[in-house]
Amino acid sequence: MTTMTQTSARFREFKMPDVGEGLTEAEILKWFVQPGDTVTDGQVVCEVETAKAAVELPIPFDGVVHELRFAEGTTVDVGEVIITVDVAPGSEDAPAPAAAAPAQEPVEAAPAEEPKGRTPVLVGYGVAESSTKRRPRKGAAPEAAAVAAAVQAELNGHGSAAPVADAPPVGRPLAKPPVRKLAKDLGIDLATVVPTGKDGIITREDVHAAAAPAAPAVAPEVAEPVAVSVPETPATVGSARETRIPVKGVRKAIAQAMVGSAFTAPHVTEFVTVDVTRTMKLVAELKEDKEMAGVRVNPLLIIAKALLVAIKRNPEVNAAWDEANQEIVQKHYVNLGIAAATPRGLIVPNIKDAHDKTLPQLAAALGELVATARDGKTSPAAMAGGTVTITNVGVFGVDTGTPILNPGESAILAVGAIKLQPWVHKGKVKPRQVTTLALSFDHRLVDGELGSKVLADVAAILEQPKRLITWA
Repeated sequence: MTTMTQTSARFREFKMPDVGEGLTEAEILKWFVQPGDTVTDGQVVCEVETAKAAVELPIPFDGVVHELRFAEGTTVDVGEVIITVDVAPGSEDAPAPAAAAPAQEPVEAAPAEEPKGRTPVLVGYGVAESSTKRRPRKGAAPEAAAVAAAVQAELNGHGSAAPVADAPPVGRPLAKPPVRKLAKDLGIDLATVVPTGKDGIITREDVHAAAAPAAPAVAPEVAEPVAVSVPETPATVGSARETRIPVKGVRKAIAQAMVGSAFTAPHVTEFVTVDVTRTMKLVAELKEDKEMAGVRVNPLLIIAKALLVAIKRNPEVNAAWDEANQEIVQKHYVNLGIAAATPRGLIVPNIKDAHDKTLPQLAAALGELVATARDGKTSPAAMAGGTVTITNVGVFGVDTGTPILNPGESAILAVGAIKLQPWVHKGKVKPRQVTTLALSFDHRLVDGELGSKVLADVAAILEQPKRLITWA
């Protein structure tokens, strides 16, 4: 990758946009363009992964790609410049703006002024014109310069180290993207690192030195290596006996959400085993129904409808706990979450206003949700605002489980595998289609009686699906 040494009206910078969902960073999964490629307004130039989903990123102007600032696999903060484009290719010494800044040091380029009235955003999302800003860095620039100067004076005073390169000019510390990522992963503030590279650039060795335990200053070249424990560079590394994989992206978000849920909401889980033979017959009949043509019909559709009916009969279960205001927030709508296993991890998109949908509409919404999740195109907005969730562990042949609540929701229903089992039916033991349901709920919101009623209603509908007609 090349490095732009100056910024003028000829070059335009495109920053990592803010999707408006409270996310502060994204990982560049794949570049679709390279320096020298021609791009047009709206063309997808890369795919990025936030903590919630993978999203394609379009560029908002025409030109020729001049520089890709970050390599694939790099985590970039919202507001960082990720690509520069030559919008006037072929021109020589294009005039700079009247108030143009002087040329910058290598590796770092002064950001070009953003075009008014247009802010680059992720596909399907918009942000206010003034909302996409560079996230403030830890440590003020003058403090960084003071630290560097103090360390330099200390080293020169002892005469134990070669002179360090001049401190970088007031502003952001100079470092290449991989070095910035290393510092971030090790928890090192670059403003406190003394640079030893050419032109005041911070190197990997500088970051490792800052992360190492404090020790007396020594000359750069020593006869015997000093045994210092240096953290390994975050990457998929290991040995023949183990592999270490960095926790980031969707997996990191899942871990944080589950820990937060488990230690915030007091979980209670109840179970019921139910004969769903009639439900399976109804599924077979609906597949032949002309009104259901073109949509996917499966047991999950009937289970989802049964849960919606149970919530209608027991609306108190559809609520949220507001810790800040010490209030219970009753929801008069149901955004039904469906836990989906994807190559990038577990995500929970939800069907907005599922309570208002007919059975064909619900089937269509479920089909679209699953297809989008499998393609890795689920948007962050599609995963926000859920009220209750269904997780179908039965697709893996599992009988049941104790599901953890999706943060901010009151209940989650786990559906086990539907198996042919011996069952007492009309006084005789017969082979019947049987499954086990598990309902976890927030005991701050839902008492045992209410949770039992909801689970019993779902089971009753699945056992006798004709109740959908009278209870819906």
